Amino acid sequence: MKLLHLDASVLGDNSVSRQLSAAVVARFTGQIDGLQVDYRDLDANPVPHLRSSSLARTDAAEATDAEQVMQQFLDADIVVIGAPMYNFSIPSTLKAWIDRVAVAGRTFKYTENGPVGLASGKRVIIASSRGGIYTDSPADFQEPFLRQVFAFMGINEVEFVRAEGIAYSPQHREDAIAGALAALPSHEVVEAVAA
Repeated sequence: MKLLHLDASVLGDNSVSRQLSAAVVARFTGQIDGLQVDYRDLDANPVPHLRSSSLARTDAAEATDAEQVMQQFLDADIVVIGAPMYNFSIPSTLKAWIDRVAVAGRTFKYTENGPVGLASGKRVIIASSRGGIYTDSPADFQEPFLRQVFAFMGINEVEFVRAEGIAYSPQHREDAIAGALAALPSHEVVEAVAA
């Protein structure tokens, strides 16, 4: 079984989303024998933003990296993404990665009856951190976007682990992290449901 772990925060060791995504990966590594983990830090090793030259594939190195990004995603059974909320949405580096995996003919296709996702069978877990509290808020463009883009690719099993209000105070940050860590998903739960 393969797990793809992505982190998009620019805050390094101070990142709550990185802390949460690492905890999810550690839990799954402890629960799944032989789990192969591929990791990409989208801050330290960003995927280039999509440009006209990207589509023309005139940059061989960029084209090779784009194919590796796609193949990592296609090969993954589980995708864990550390995704902080930036300006009510996701970091641009995560959007650049999404632009490389949401590709017609690879992860979705258009039909006479509308688009059909081709990347089903994956489990996606988003480790989200937010300075304020935005759950069920019209200002939340992060979670609805991520749910939609993965559903468009055929992935309907998208789970969120959230630490919200982390900018309110040190105590609120600590409590939000503790609450998120207490709510980490488990691999056994999914297997039990599938059985």
